[in-house]
Amino acid sequence: MKRQKNKIAGLQKRKAISGYIFISPFLIGFLVFMVQPLLQSLYMSFCEVKLGAGIFDLQWNGIKNFYTAFRVDPNYVRYLTEELSRMVVNTLAIMVFSFFVALILNQKFKGRALVRAIFFLPVILSSGVMLGLETDNALMANLSSAIQDSASGVSITDALRDILRTAGVGVRAYNQVFEIIDNIYDVAIASGIQIIIFLSGLQTISASMYEAADIEGCTKWESLWKITFPMISSLFLVNWVYTIIDFCMRSDNNVVDRITEVMTANMDYGLASAMTWVYFLIIMAGIGVTSFIISKGVYYYD
Repeated sequence: MKRQKNKIAGLQKRKAISGYIFISPFLIGFLVFMVQPLLQSLYMSFCEVKLGAGIFDLQWNGIKNFYTAFRVDPNYVRYLTEELSRMVVNTLAIMVFSFFVALILNQKFKGRALVRAIFFLPVILSSGVMLGLETDNALMANLSSAIQDSASGVSITDALRDILRTAGVGVRAYNQVFEIIDNIYDVAIASGIQIIIFLSGLQTISASMYEAADIEGCTKWESLWKITFPMISSLFLVNWVYTIIDFCMRSDNNVVDRITEVMTANMDYGLASAMTWVYFLIIMAGIGVTSFIISKGVYYYD
């Protein structure tokens, strides 16, 4: 027994060493190239930055930049609240969408490889070049306008929305749901990596576990909750963190646009740094709290 425990401990140690070797390029790059700019940015957030010809002067002004961001700037707090709310809704939508698409793609059917390739397209389309072609393509814009002009003007979604709003029950919830429906294309575009991660986890689950569950009389719904969810629960945590970070780096982020405007148009590097650090710390705090909650339900197995 003692020998077996030592064997398991040695295996775990080798896995840990392999993991550190795998992430060592990132750690080295972070320490060499990122630590100093981060510390300088943090210091700048407490300073008034004066720029000129060959001049880069930092004068300490305490928390004035943070006060300006929250109490003086007319847009920052509003953008921050809107983006954080949108992040929560979109992240949940992406997690649910990617998980159920992965469940479908894990089934055996004809043309499965082709369908998987189609759902992997969002990863390609979300790359910088393709995204630029998509957003700046005049042909696509004209095509979209032509489709809207040729429509009969009758929308089932709009009619259903009006009926539910007239009923006056759960208006805010309905608005969130319809907002997700309207943005389903964006949700699909942002779900490529998550689908692949979920699919890789589903493929590691032994078929014998489902066969044993069938013999014991478990329904598909029970197998989903008793086998599938626990076996890939760790991947929910991975995808959650990835989705939040990916959302914060999107090009349509109003907070980032406001920070860029303050930095480039107003040339106020101190205020821009303070806004950036506030946004960064809120996101890190959100990731930390939600990851702690999710990790309580994660099942780890050897």
